Amino acid sequence: MPSILITNARVVTDGREFDADVRIEGERIALIGDSLAAKPGEQVVDARGAWLMPGMIDAQVHFRDPGLTHKGDIATESTASVAGGTTSFLDMPNTRPPALDHAILEAKYASAAGRARANYGFYFGASNDNLEAIRSLDPRTSPGVKVFMGASTGNMLVDDPEVLDGIFRDAPVPIITHCEDTPMIEETLAGYVAQYGDDIPVRFHPDIRSREACLKSSRLAVELARRHDARLHVLHISTADELDLFERGPLIRADGSRKRITAETCVHFLQFARDDYERLGNLIKCNPAIKDASDRDALIRAIANDVIDVLATDHAPHTWEEKQQDYAKAPSGLPLTQFALQCALERVHDGLLTRTQVVQKTAHAPAQLFDIVDRGFLREGQFADLVLVEDVPYTVRREAVLSKCGWSPFEGMTFRSRIASTWVNGQQVWDGTNVIGTIGGQRLKFAR
Repeated sequence: MPSILITNARVVTDGREFDADVRIEGERIALIGDSLAAKPGEQVVDARGAWLMPGMIDAQVHFRDPGLTHKGDIATESTASVAGGTTSFLDMPNTRPPALDHAILEAKYASAAGRARANYGFYFGASNDNLEAIRSLDPRTSPGVKVFMGASTGNMLVDDPEVLDGIFRDAPVPIITHCEDTPMIEETLAGYVAQYGDDIPVRFHPDIRSREACLKSSRLAVELARRHDARLHVLHISTADELDLFERGPLIRADGSRKRITAETCVHFLQFARDDYERLGNLIKCNPAIKDASDRDALIRAIANDVIDVLATDHAPHTWEEKQQDYAKAPSGLPLTQFALQCALERVHDGLLTRTQVVQKTAHAPAQLFDIVDRGFLREGQFADLVLVEDVPYTVRREAVLSKCGWSPFEGMTFRSRIASTWVNGQQVWDGTNVIGTIGGQRLKFAR
């Protein structure tokens, strides 16, 4: 590939914003400097003062591949991702078959090669009967072990106390948890079924999948991690109540040590609240549930105050027809990846977060937390996984949705930023309007 010179950019990385030019040679960032002169034959991209940032590393997606590909697949969802400024993704194991053994995990990697436009990593799954497979997992092959401590499909609900203890004691990689207490949820749901049958109003979803169920399960995970000094990352925090479980401060401390217990929230928890069920219904039904405006505000403050370490999507597409069913049958999950970074940047436009904080939570922290090699920062020598963001209005239209499901909960919303370009491994893959270039996503490497 010819080298690329991006000029007149406002660079955001490592807690700083500064004006610079950036040269890409091959797959990597070769030089960051002032007033760089173009070399013969070099492609020049004038950023015209737009924000140049490391691409988002989405640490929680469900791309539905294999086995559920009528909803989404590696090709379609990674395409939507790069259009939204995501350059790497970490995909969950609850596919069909679930990634509960080493052969299935490697088959997922093989399937992604040549199909993924963004770089990819796949979590290993936990069940009540695969503890030995977890113990023998090569830590270089997966970002972490996903433990469903709340309801899940198939064989992936881990509710055996001895198995949970063994996972937290012996897992050779970070433990990633979905925390909701299933017995508490089922008991509450039974009461609503008795009253409403199948016609439960969706506005009760945050009461059925309650804050108490989240807090009880998150507290158990944190207690297990402290008992065994395990590396624990609690996914999609949705309540203010859970925030007291986590340490305030940077992911990497001044002495170079790293938090052992970390937290994540998702972009939809920063955007929506209980009142939005009236307008959007099952389209924003997800697990854990979107809760109150006060929770939304507390989560934004927790990002600003370094209580929450990572901002992700939990991208989980379902077809429009599936979402039109009554509450009891409509599946939980939202398609989010294409507009996630724009959604996060709305909090910058609101004056609640800074661009450096958004970059920290969407790029730097995932790379550091999961030991991802040479990605997540805009630095010389790193892979050129970059996104150029312009502060101009962008209205979400259904016809622009690239996820296979074909719809977005953001339809009709006008964001105050747009994704002008995305580069993956030094190749431009999005030009602000179209997906371009060849498919060049790479398997992520984990430095362990």
